Amino acid sequence: MLPARQETVLFVSALIHARRQRLGTRRGRRALTCFQQAVLVMRWFLDGTRVRQLAVDNAISVPNVYRCLDEGIDVLAGLKPSLHAALLAAKIAGHPHVNIDGTLIYTDRCAAPGPTPGVDLWWSGKHHHHGGNVQVVSSPDGWPLWTSDVRPGREHDTTCARAHSQILPDLMAWTGDGLHALADLGYEGEATIFTVPIKKTKGVKLTDAQKQLNWLQAHARARAEQANALLKMTFKALRRVSLDPSQIGKIVAATLVLLHVEQSRTT
Repeated sequence: MLPARQETVLFVSALIHARRQRLGTRRGRRALTCFQQAVLVMRWFLDGTRVRQLAVDNAISVPNVYRCLDEGIDVLAGLKPSLHAALLAAKIAGHPHVNIDGTLIYTDRCAAPGPTPGVDLWWSGKHHHHGGNVQVVSSPDGWPLWTSDVRPGREHDTTCARAHSQILPDLMAWTGDGLHALADLGYEGEATIFTVPIKKTKGVKLTDAQKQLNWLQAHARARAEQANALLKMTFKALRRVSLDPSQIGKIVAATLVLLHVEQSRTT
């Protein structure tokens, strides 16, 4: 039994059917029907079912399972809203602020050389694990609104935000309307855009008012961690990705779309 509504599986099945129609795939040329492929994709996302197990259960080859997964990921990720559209919807919904936070999606070891000799490109020194950094924009109550493309795990949040063509310009326009984008001190390099805590400097103590302001912001910003946890707890595939790490951004985007469909909520 899948921990998902049948409507969600039918939604994925319809996307796969539409893709086959566009490609001109003839009836009977695929080993699985659209619905069977949708169930396979949902099992991988929700339960993190191993590829070999999916191959055995569906009586198909392992390469065929990978092709089915790639197709399902592509059709779902293609429905992810742009950051501009997500922020516009948040504004219409009346959200006074949005949260942004990076999350590391663990991967298997990747021997891709990084700019520092002896350190892999996808190795995160903060988490002591290989993975990809994905930026997540969420609503004040911790609902994921948008996710970015993946960046190597070695990069800090500010570097990842600067590397994405949409994040800084769109959030600058958002804050220009008198709204706020809350972030932690990992984004202090872009403090003109993000509302970050007041940093304590050596030899200078924070005032009571500054401490209170930091506490209030931390309380509001904690919902960003909730958004990241919601994605990872709902979709076990995000706890450790064994596919190509460069595909992590598309995988997370696909889970965002599935979450919105399953919960019938976007903002």
